[in-house]
Amino acid sequence: MNTIQRHACVATAIACGACFLLYAGIGTHKPFDTWHWMDIFGEGGTAVMAMTWCLIVLGSRPDGRVTRLLAGGLAAIMFGSWADCMDEFYRIDKAALWDNALEALVPFGMLVLTAGLHYWKAEQASLNDHLKKRERLFRDHRGLDRVTQLADARYLRAQLKRERASNGGVCALVLLDIDGFHRVNREFGQDEGDRVLQAVSHMLLLNLRNDDLLCRYAGDRFAVLLPGLDEAAARDVAVHLCRMVAMMRHHAGGRAVALSLRHGCALTDGTATDGGADGIFPDNLLAALCRQVDAA
Repeated sequence: MNTIQRHACVATAIACGACFLLYAGIGTHKPFDTWHWMDIFGEGGTAVMAMTWCLIVLGSRPDGRVTRLLAGGLAAIMFGSWADCMDEFYRIDKAALWDNALEALVPFGMLVLTAGLHYWKAEQASLNDHLKKRERLFRDHRGLDRVTQLADARYLRAQLKRERASNGGVCALVLLDIDGFHRVNREFGQDEGDRVLQAVSHMLLLNLRNDDLLCRYAGDRFAVLLPGLDEAAARDVAVHLCRMVAMMRHHAGGRAVALSLRHGCALTDGTATDGGADGIFPDNLLAALCRQVDAA
């Protein structure tokens, strides 16, 4: 639990405690046999779940307008539901308006939450544009590589199968391998090797179309899915990507480190390179590309 979540928990405990004392001090306790358990569980459960969602939002998002609106709306729903739950235990004079005002926090919180969701939608549109080259057609955070924040090999295989099913199986796939990457790790350490992977992935992303997909296939190898391109065009893209990485000036240990890539290219068109049958696609295609890269 981070600092913001701890502060939110403390504020919630104080607010709920004050609400309880307010109802207990002003209201009249209802007899046990008049309690409506469905209302208690429903309103109390809503308060608990709204607070849980509020903590999740605060713990998973950076501070900003969207975060504050989402968390504020959920907090208002939580407090209003808690006050509504207290109303099941204590009888308040009908002439009093403050309890109705507290319960009105629920619809008010829904309005604030709706505003937050509106701005969140605009935020997601911007993020989707930013992530187009890192994901295609569907999103699965479990398929992200920790170092490069690119999709991994499992995600790539799923995308290849989707592309094969939706596009007649015709698209180009390029496999890229960093030359002598083991020497970087040996000479400068794994942290510097991770920086190299991050730098190369950023350079590749800058030189791809929005519809392309870049994945970290394994180790120092990257895979690029190029929908709509034939093999010749895909090879031109691969050569361009290799040239761009070779022009980089990556510095490690106070000196420039030259980087270069090897590449292999194939089409997923059901020909000999991909093995044809769905049962062995796309593994045969990727194995053929690995052999191309190893022989380059």
